[in-house]
Amino acid sequence: MKVILPLLAPLLFFLVAYAAQPEGSAPQNPQAQAAYEEIRATFDTVPTFMKEFPQEAISGAWQEFRDIQLNPTTALTPKTKELIGLAVAAQIPCTYCVYFHKRAARFNGATPQEMNFAIAVAADTRKWATFWEGSPIPYPQFKADVDNMTKFLRNKKGNGISEIKPVPLVGDVNAAYKDMERTVGIVPNFIRNYAAKGVAGSWNEHKMLSMNPKAPLSPATIDLISLAVSAQTSCERCVYIYTEFAKLHGANDEQMRETVAMAAVTRHWSTFLNGLQQPEKDFQREVDQIFQRLEDRKNQMNKQISSRE
Repeated sequence: MKVILPLLAPLLFFLVAYAAQPEGSAPQNPQAQAAYEEIRATFDTVPTFMKEFPQEAISGAWQEFRDIQLNPTTALTPKTKELIGLAVAAQIPCTYCVYFHKRAARFNGATPQEMNFAIAVAADTRKWATFWEGSPIPYPQFKADVDNMTKFLRNKKGNGISEIKPVPLVGDVNAAYKDMERTVGIVPNFIRNYAAKGVAGSWNEHKMLSMNPKAPLSPATIDLISLAVSAQTSCERCVYIYTEFAKLHGANDEQMRETVAMAAVTRHWSTFLNGLQQPEKDFQREVDQIFQRLEDRKNQMNKQISSRE
């Protein structure tokens, strides 16, 4: 017994120390603590959803969030990235992410009209993704139709979109087919397969969202939003058509890579937030506090710049 007690002493000390820790506390991870310090320096707080993320991975998750979404020097502008995030979040759906990206988009200069337009483009993209996945034509035929459309538009003066003239809404399927031929050179087989009664309305909507020279967003931004939505809905045909149209309208490879990365980051955090189930009012209050502090910081910087001029 005298031999056993000294051996048990270290174990008893560990058990007492462990029992003395606050309930729910976790061992301190140095990399996690460094990430928390940087998050606090950025937001003036560590939001609950980042506190609750596993300490083992928060450092990498924050680094990606910082270097993609928050980075002002990426190939995409901060406003474009937040509109992409909003569009992806809206059709997941993730109400937490929608709230965050709306606040972030507004902070970065997006207007309500631009935000609503981005969400509508996401809805139109998701609709066609649903149809093309449910009633697919052979991929080579789909690709050939897309290639013919983009070739026709490249042969037009400018980038094609600027040449599209507003016309009265078409009223039936035959009028829609004629307008498609005038606009993109062909009637794609992937639209001929659509229910005849819905062709006119769906074409009117798509043309005025994605091919409208007076849209509040640029043609490339619209295509990138559609690409982002397509990438995380796993629609191969959609990814191809919106990649080709994005290139047609001047998007470069790095912008497209960042678009898909932004969609992935949004989907990543939406998964965790939806699983965490933080009360929405608490989440919204934290987000409001973050952006109020960021607004105050931005206003102070603007005042300092003005005073130097």
